[in-house]
Amino acid sequence: MRHSSIGRAVFIAAFSLGIAGFVSTGAQAQTYKLMTGPQGGVWVPMGGTMKAMFEKAVTGVTIQTLPGAGIANVKGVEESKADFGFGNSISTVDAINGNPPFEKKAANVCQVANLYPQYFQVVVTTDSKIEKVPDMKGKSIAVQTKGNTAEAISADMLKANKLSYNDMGKVNFMASYNDAAALLKDGHAQVFTLGTTIPAASIMDLATARDIKLLPATDADVAEMKKINKGYVKGVVPANTYPKQDKDVPVIAYSAHFIASCKLPEAHVYEITKAMATHIADLAAVNKAMAKMTAKDMAEDIGVPFHPGAAKYYREVGALK
Repeated sequence: MRHSSIGRAVFIAAFSLGIAGFVSTGAQAQTYKLMTGPQGGVWVPMGGTMKAMFEKAVTGVTIQTLPGAGIANVKGVEESKADFGFGNSISTVDAINGNPPFEKKAANVCQVANLYPQYFQVVVTTDSKIEKVPDMKGKSIAVQTKGNTAEAISADMLKANKLSYNDMGKVNFMASYNDAAALLKDGHAQVFTLGTTIPAASIMDLATARDIKLLPATDADVAEMKKINKGYVKGVVPANTYPKQDKDVPVIAYSAHFIASCKLPEAHVYEITKAMATHIADLAAVNKAMAKMTAKDMAEDIGVPFHPGAAKYYREVGALK
């Protein structure tokens, strides 16, 4: 009897342990990495909002946000170093087609949603007397580090005007928009380039310390840059977006969007897409440019293949055929 009781106890303990192990494994959280952007841009707070949104929408999923940049995010997702990321239409399409700065065609980058227009902004100090891009020759400029879409656009902008970094007095490759703006504050640079939504927090901060202005993109600039990348379009920063800006300023524009690894489970991406589309007000609280966004806007074809989970949701709501 004693042996029977011991055997029964061992069996019950082993069975209980097995059940506990099974439950633990089944409930184990799946962690996804989401690459955002440089400090001072809108992608960092957007990433925080999406983290909370996605973790609530998908049971058992945890989101880890990481710093990033448009080109770096695409490479991170393609190389499975990240699962989600923000991207820019111009550079992601380059990745899909295998155009520079990408070494080969991206096969693991899928579209989740278009988000809002991005504006490439060229900020100069008023006392620099820079009125157009050619006037930047010999000046000290602050651009972003390699891997940031705004840095690539900066190089394209110079190329469109038959210039290069070699023609500048000094080129400062900065890790964040805030660091770049600080150079202008301190008088160590006269030009600062960035690609983000409007108004940009880093520009607003800079305007409290220095008199600045946005350099306009001419029709010729836009035409020449479209020869480099068809994704470039003409946008406008409305008057009074920034202090002492009393006129509309034409600039180079493109689209910001959200990408995912094509390997992610369809069900998870479906729920994440649905969460974004049904909580637009939460996203707009961080970025007003998204206030009027609809599922149809999110489903616009920009030349990047949709993730099956995203496509399933868009078809269900009639935003995609």
